[in-house]
Amino acid sequence: MSRHITDRRAAPEGGRLKNYLAVERASGETRHPAVRELHERAATRDDVVRMREFLRIERGEQV
Repeated sequence: MSRHITDRRAAPEGGRLKNYLAVERASGETRHPAVRELHERAATRDDVVRMREFLRIERGEQV
């Protein structure tokens, strides 16, 4: 008599992910240059004002 389908061992978790992460870490470049530039860019006052206005509109407030 063969085993029932639920009597099988679970597949090993994360083997492919572990190998992918190891390759990414070994490549030397942690982030894409464009992503790094965006994160290092200083927030300007205009960005803060735009965000404040966006949140005001989202809350439904009117001027």
